[in-house]
Amino acid sequence: MMRISFLLLIILLTACTSPAVKQYKSEEPKLDLKTFFNGNIYALGIVQNRSGEVIQRFKVDIKASWDGNTATLDEKFDYSDGTKSERVWTLVQKSKNTFEGTAADVANIAKGEVQGNAFYFEYILKLPVGDNVYDVKFVDWMFLLDKKTLLARSYMSKFNIDLGEVTIIMINKDIK
Repeated sequence: MMRISFLLLIILLTACTSPAVKQYKSEEPKLDLKTFFNGNIYALGIVQNRSGEVIQRFKVDIKASWDGNTATLDEKFDYSDGTKSERVWTLVQKSKNTFEGTAADVANIAKGEVQGNAFYFEYILKLPVGDNVYDVKFVDWMFLLDKKTLLARSYMSKFNIDLGEVTIIMINKDIK
């Protein structure tokens, strides 16, 4: 009985882990955040609830710039229901491959790492729902598809319970 309980615990723990960003170290094209997140970026995305239903569509215009090792990403969202929002990220390169980010609606310091064509970014977003605001964990995986196209998948959870996903395709309009 103890062996079965231990096996079930191992299965549960490994089912909740995500891949390590280092596994993408040799993937091409190499993602350089200073190159991709610089200039004018246009993005389209969807939000899906935990059963996979698309509950929101959106467009984002991003103006991104760097001053040394600090980036400003000014994001303007336009949602399919007519609402609009804005988020301004400050992203700081801490080492060759690691980054930290802050924004007004982010409850903690976001932590990220780049390896190969991938960027892993994790943070707690203060997510407004109706009249309430909830702290929701976001785990972002971004993959450079070609030099000017990035695909992002965000996984939302609270108390380790899956709430849904966000999928975004970003195109840097200034990269030729």
